[in-house]
Amino acid sequence: MTKNSDFEIFLATVPGLEPVLCAEIRGKGFKQPRAVPGGVVIRGGWPEVWRANLWIRGAGRILARLDAFRVLHLAQLDGRARHVAWGSVLRPDVPFRVEASCSGSRIYHSGAAAERIEAAIRDRLGAPASSEAEVVVRARIEHDLCTISVDTSGELLHKRGYKEAVNRAPMRETMAALFLQQCGFDGREPVLDPMCGSGTFVIEAAEIAARLNPGRFRHFAFEKLATFDAEAWQRMREVRSGRIPAARCYGSDRDAGAVTMSRANAERAGVADGTEFQQRTISDVVAPAGPPGLVIANPPYGTRIGDRTALFPLYRALGQTLMSRFAGWRVGIVTSEVMLAQATGLPFLPATAPVPHGGLRVSLFRTGPLP
Repeated sequence: MTKNSDFEIFLATVPGLEPVLCAEIRGKGFKQPRAVPGGVVIRGGWPEVWRANLWIRGAGRILARLDAFRVLHLAQLDGRARHVAWGSVLRPDVPFRVEASCSGSRIYHSGAAAERIEAAIRDRLGAPASSEAEVVVRARIEHDLCTISVDTSGELLHKRGYKEAVNRAPMRETMAALFLQQCGFDGREPVLDPMCGSGTFVIEAAEIAARLNPGRFRHFAFEKLATFDAEAWQRMREVRSGRIPAARCYGSDRDAGAVTMSRANAERAGVADGTEFQQRTISDVVAPAGPPGLVIANPPYGTRIGDRTALFPLYRALGQTLMSRFAGWRVGIVTSEVMLAQATGLPFLPATAPVPHGGLRVSLFRTGPLP
């Protein structure tokens, strides 16, 4: 595989949010994205891999597909793995590790499968294997089809590189970006999170408004591959797509520590000028001056934080505040509990399908513009 090779690229996301990620990828100009279980597939070369890691907000990791073949037993896997063109992607001087998964296949021992592939790479390439290696080769054996990929991201992509402080039960930036997109947010209206925690929704919205690349601060595993072109990557990173935001993004929280944390995170993200954080209880929240926009929140729910029955007053207060002070604003609330969402009294549209988050399944409850 050379820099100009055309191959399959897989962008992983939370099951249930594949169509939302697909829409984002299409909107960023990638050709013919196709939603599949667990993510979106595109085709391209290594520059597309680099661009996807730098640009795409909703993907958790990005895999470059190296090969795929049918295998029925470990000896066959061993033989086929030795014919993969490892040297065109991996470097002999960079440590690697192999992770495998097996599902519905005659090869069912993932550890044994990983060992065979690891041995093939060591023998063919001479690269050292290490359990701490950043470069990860992933093998998925499903219904006897083995797909070999290299993880081009390294650390999961929700780690944008600016957040040192997080609150309890934080939402990942990747999921927050997809929920913002589901609410119709495109960066041209104000956003307010009345329970901002560490500021994830607010900072993500402010970055979208300023057209800042989500991967601008971080390192990626593809920088350690044989296909990496440092000069081309530097030129790609230097392209500035920022703009002066049309509207500000606001966060508030009753906890002073959360407000301090959010301000510090926004400062590190470079969006302090486009954000504003205040210590306020739900009943004290008011709409900022100017045109209406989007209120989005990830309140406590069920087993996530606290006793469910104790949360009904909080949700009722949230609904009363929004209905009385946020005419014309749309609302998005993420929760695992339908009854808690209903307790707000807000005129929700049909809820989105539940998606996994923090060991629970959550839904996004949305409204149109409030009366």
